[in-house]
Amino acid sequence: MRARQATPREVEIRSEPRRPETDTTLGVSVTAAAPARQARHRLVTVGDSLTHGFMSGAIHRTDLSWPAMVAYELGLSAQEFTYPTYEWPTGPGGLPVDLERLAREFDRRFGSRLDLLESLRAAPWLRDHMDSIEDFWERGTGSRPPGRGAPFHNMAVYGWDVLDPLVTTEARIERTLAAPTTDDFLGQLVEHHHARAAWPVLRRAAGDDPRRTVLDAIEDLAVDEGIETLVVVLGSNNALGSVVSLETVWTPEGYAELTLAQRRDARAGCTIWRPSAFEADWADLVARLRRIPAQHVVVATVPSVTIAPIARGTHQKVRPDSRYFPFYTRPWVTDEGFDPRHDPHLVEDEVRAIDSAIDAYNETIIASVRAARESGLDWHLFDMGGLLDRLATRRYVASPWARPAWWEPYELPAALRRLDPVPTTRFFRSGPDGRTEGGLFSLDGVHPTTIGYGILAQEVVSVLRSAGVAFLDRQGHPRADPVELDFERLLRADTLVSDPPASITSSLGLLGWLDDRIDWVSRFLPFVHSPL
Repeated sequence: MRARQATPREVEIRSEPRRPETDTTLGVSVTAAAPARQARHRLVTVGDSLTHGFMSGAIHRTDLSWPAMVAYELGLSAQEFTYPTYEWPTGPGGLPVDLERLAREFDRRFGSRLDLLESLRAAPWLRDHMDSIEDFWERGTGSRPPGRGAPFHNMAVYGWDVLDPLVTTEARIERTLAAPTTDDFLGQLVEHHHARAAWPVLRRAAGDDPRRTVLDAIEDLAVDEGIETLVVVLGSNNALGSVVSLETVWTPEGYAELTLAQRRDARAGCTIWRPSAFEADWADLVARLRRIPAQHVVVATVPSVTIAPIARGTHQKVRPDSRYFPFYTRPWVTDEGFDPRHDPHLVEDEVRAIDSAIDAYNETIIASVRAARESGLDWHLFDMGGLLDRLATRRYVASPWARPAWWEPYELPAALRRLDPVPTTRFFRSGPDGRTEGGLFSLDGVHPTTIGYGILAQEVVSVLRSAGVAFLDRQGHPRADPVELDFERLLRADTLVSDPPASITSSLGLLGWLDDRIDWVSRFLPFVHSPL
């Protein structure tokens, strides 16, 4: 087993989780001047996979991202809120691999059971399936340069951390994609899939200058035609690699003293940022955001990535009143089968350190929003971290003794409460009779399902209403409060929850077999940083 890296001394280990912020203004009033003109761009977003719309191992249904949902509630047309698309539904299922589509194809060909015989029969099929995806994106239709045009309104890209919107350009993307690719018979993988996903976004942002970033494009939109609301959701990938890889690799000491260009390269291989490193990157991002004259800016906190079910706590908690389990491993590794000498895992102290670092990140984010408001800017806080805490099933919902004094459960929309079982943050499981567990996280155990994205969208809608943003119906008339998403409509669109594949059984044998075959967790979930 690997040698465990010591937690940096600067990480203050917390015994209690951070108390969520319920006031989007942080108690700082701002008298915003009436805009000189009506902003043409009512909603612009920048962020990572959560804002891009990543789901079940792939970016493909960008029409079901939370920004697209918010735009729908604002009454915006497809021309008034634009986003990249990734060959859905005609292509192979997005980048890098759509686990839901793969599971459905397995059901169709082999049934819901995965035994030794079926695994032998399925191996050649899996290789051919992965080969078709690789060929599509590396040599087929998906390899063609994306079209140019006006910048998208959703400029998020999966895998991005705080630094990426400041340093990633079309020129860097194209240099990455110019490298030769290999058609590996055994290890089928779309090479540079993160760059391929970023390409359409950066190509639109570049205009006539391939050195431009998405933030340059956003500033131009705000100056030239006006932006009503800019939403920024970044920071999860400064820690998420730790639970995806089950390894804590901290940014190097002295990272904060490096130049922007040096920090861009010093991130390579890191899975979690020291608080000082995060603060340095965040300060540069905030300085750039302050130059963008959007009427409202909404900034999200970072959720505790250790709640994501891709890292499952084993056995019982270390104490009844603790948030933590002794070990965290893959969700298809059972308690009885888990062996810390051989199975990849994190230990309690590492998970506690990850959470403590994220609490420090969020203190930095909250302070930046407060400072912006004190400077007269209409910035608002969306405490996404606090939202996930209120939904955390194994950490708090099913463990009353571990709840902090401030904790209260999140009330799901009525349409979700009527489901049986009620959706939770446990790993998704289903069988011949339908879904048996989970429902808020998709099959990759990191990203939400469509209804999970709906919860994020509903909370963003509430923040925008508190900022005074008007929501319109499809005829252009103002909507009365409360502005609520139609979760019945989202359930119909959520194919995983409404019509789950039967092969995602209680043992998660199919996902475990796929990980053994193609190492999908570490190879396809793009969160151990590899700078472009």
